[in-house]
Amino acid sequence: MQAVVKFGRQDGNVEVRDVAEPKIGPDQVLLQVQAVGVCGSDIHMWHENQSWQIKLPVVLGHEFGGYVAKVGERVTGFKEGERVACETAAEVCGQCVYCLSGNYNLCPHRKGYGNQIDGAMTRLVVARPQILHRIPENVTFEQASLTEPVCVAYNALVEKTLIKPGETVVIQGVGAIGIMALQIAKLRGAGTLIALGTDIDANRLKVAKELGATHTLNIQREDPIKFVKSLGDGFGADLIVDATGVSKAFKQSMEMVRPNGRITKIGWGPQPLDFSLDPIVGKAVTVQGSFSHTYTTWERVLSLLSTGQIDLKPVIGGAYPLTEWREAFEKMEEGANIKSVISVQ
Repeated sequence: MQAVVKFGRQDGNVEVRDVAEPKIGPDQVLLQVQAVGVCGSDIHMWHENQSWQIKLPVVLGHEFGGYVAKVGERVTGFKEGERVACETAAEVCGQCVYCLSGNYNLCPHRKGYGNQIDGAMTRLVVARPQILHRIPENVTFEQASLTEPVCVAYNALVEKTLIKPGETVVIQGVGAIGIMALQIAKLRGAGTLIALGTDIDANRLKVAKELGATHTLNIQREDPIKFVKSLGDGFGADLIVDATGVSKAFKQSMEMVRPNGRITKIGWGPQPLDFSLDPIVGKAVTVQGSFSHTYTTWERVLSLLSTGQIDLKPVIGGAYPLTEWREAFEKMEEGANIKSVISVQ
């Protein structure tokens, strides 16, 4: 079967290859993939090896949904033909304190699809039944494939971060995670909602406005710190959500947040910091990191998709066949699509 494979550590070391069909064990499920969301991490891996550990070669793709094609002999609760979305934690140990407490996203032995375990940019994927979720009838496979980034935002802004109705919230970065975070913040009752982007984000900032941002700013054209402090009492925003992973954005966060405010960091970035963190102390700011998601988050997000409280229509810029993966990646990289989806038939 064909798959989009990262085969080396150099820029551009990704191509469509023939790979063997996987076989399942008695406690596993075989999924027939229908749609895969392209993540920013897939694009980074297309260009180079990232700071996290990966195996080579590896099939890319960790945001996906499909049909149950086969169930192992000891699997109960799922049957062939069911429509399911799949979490990213392909393997966890199941025995550490984090697994036993339901926080398996933090398992030190966790292996994710698309980096350490072959992912979903192909026809068939093996999964644990514990990470499968039935897709509501009125949710398409394309929409269901974006459950994962919505869950990242939900975990950050519901499970990890306090938002009070009427608060001023700044979203740094209007890629997929930033746009999802904006929608979750709106659902949580944010009052003034500010989305920040750059020149490449012109289309994304328009979508942010469409989805409920009260203000959108291009930080290459306007000073976001000055703007944020021009609002309300002038002390800054109650909450800053860093969905960029850029170290300079974190410095900006510390300047925009009000005393006793919060900064929630979702974005990854390997760049070293070359500035003081003393403003966190001086302002008594709470900094919260957030990683991935767990089972209940997926169930709640699929409900939000089903009821239309999360709108993915302006987010999905296009669906592409597996053989056109490069165009799907390029459209996201250049900012034309907030999210590209690869359809696997």
